[in-house]
Amino acid sequence: MKYFPVFLDATKIAAMVVGGGDVAARKIELLLKTTTNITVMAKALSPSVERLVNVHQLTWLKHNYQTGHLSNINLVIAATDDSEVNKSVYEEATPLNILTNVVDQPELCTYITPAIIDRSPMIIAMSSSGSAPILLRMLREQIERMLPSGYGKLADFSLKFRDHVKARVKSIRNRRTFWENTLRGPIGEAILQGKSTQAEQQLIASIKDKISPPEGEIVFIHTLTGEPDHLTLQAHREMQFADAVFYDQDVNVDLIEYARRDADKYPQDIPASTLVNFQHAIELAEKGQKVIYLLAGHQELPHNSALLMSKVNSKELVNGA
Repeated sequence: MKYFPVFLDATKIAAMVVGGGDVAARKIELLLKTTTNITVMAKALSPSVERLVNVHQLTWLKHNYQTGHLSNINLVIAATDDSEVNKSVYEEATPLNILTNVVDQPELCTYITPAIIDRSPMIIAMSSSGSAPILLRMLREQIERMLPSGYGKLADFSLKFRDHVKARVKSIRNRRTFWENTLRGPIGEAILQGKSTQAEQQLIASIKDKISPPEGEIVFIHTLTGEPDHLTLQAHREMQFADAVFYDQDVNVDLIEYARRDADKYPQDIPASTLVNFQHAIELAEKGQKVIYLLAGHQELPHNSALLMSKVNSKELVNGA
């Protein structure tokens, strides 16, 4: 990745915007979604910037860019129409380890602003690393259409009942399954329709019964050509619930990105075409873990008496062609 994705704690932001025109206004409006701790440095303000400064009581340094005003700043945006001024902002800010964004000059940025879909508290940020803004806009439009405007209500609901569910549903995998079924099902639909009381009653009723701990299993996935785009929906879902992932050097490493990020990874020195590490996978599954074993190509899985004698469930999936 050319850029490291990160979300900043809004309560810790102390921002400076250099410039008072329409570009500065757009940057200020974006910052105002998270903080009002914003200083504007510009001799003159456009009507839109002046309104933002007055309405939100922002600090205004009533002069054009001057050095020496960044001592208490940790994020600065240069939004003037003077490339030399913008470069000077960058040259002052970077030695101070201040996050710096120079509008339309990515070579003078230590961070770039992603495309944002706001379903607060759910925030989706996307970037093409500056390489394909049109493609990024197209992707944003697709995701915008997929997400209801009230999608953030699902996150608020989850937060409200997180501790209750954690107390009743002990296993991490069971909790993942519980929340997915809850948010995808009638309870989630009730939340989106604004029927919060009904949703809360249904959830409380659903966690009264004791939920059994998860049973371990091993899912062998034959990856064929290894193309991530050919990953079937079933294989993708299995990988999203993985506790452990086995793979060797013949498996396309890009597929690992589709596994649950917190899953333990077990790269194998010996290719599966020579030896499948059944024993380790069985041991983990017997502890209740969901094990994904990625296999390059599509070869017949060798007979293993230990797997047959164990009580571990196993299945094979074949990636899409």
